[in-house]
Amino acid sequence: MTRKRDRIFAGFGAVLFLLSASAITVVAIITSNSQSDTQTADQNPNTSKCELSASLSAAALPLPEIFKPEGAVSALGTTDLEPGDGAALKSGDCVQVKYIGSLAKDGTVFDQNFDKPTGLQFPLGGGSVIQGWDQGLIGTKIGATRRLVIPATLGYGDQGRNGIPPKSDLVFVVKVLGVTK
Repeated sequence: MTRKRDRIFAGFGAVLFLLSASAITVVAIITSNSQSDTQTADQNPNTSKCELSASLSAAALPLPEIFKPEGAVSALGTTDLEPGDGAALKSGDCVQVKYIGSLAKDGTVFDQNFDKPTGLQFPLGGGSVIQGWDQGLIGTKIGATRRLVIPATLGYGDQGRNGIPPKSDLVFVVKVLGVTK
């Protein structure tokens, strides 16, 4: 009986040791990753950070109509669907937007956040979004809705990404909610 009890305690101790070691390893990895992310962002002068702002949150909006351009997309095209009444966006602004993205060839929607309570926030012109956004949103006024027709070279190019085939031309409708500092 004593021997059986000793084996049970030894097994329990081994399990506790393994769980503790695993937890310590996970914490060390998370800490290391967050430090390297911070160092990378601080070392890159082109990276700017946007402060998250709850004040720009917006209720869910109805999805805009999908647009399919005729033929291949050879250059970035912009069309203001709704005028804005705020300041024009410039490179370096921390922008918050709602958007819907679709494939130009057939209108298949691959991503959208119009039904989410908050918008996507990013530094404009900082390379954190595709080039078609960085170039196509410059000059858009706060409150405006702009359609971007983006050639593959200014989108995801030869790689494609999450439901976007390689070499795909894209169409986005982007609603500018505001700018934060």
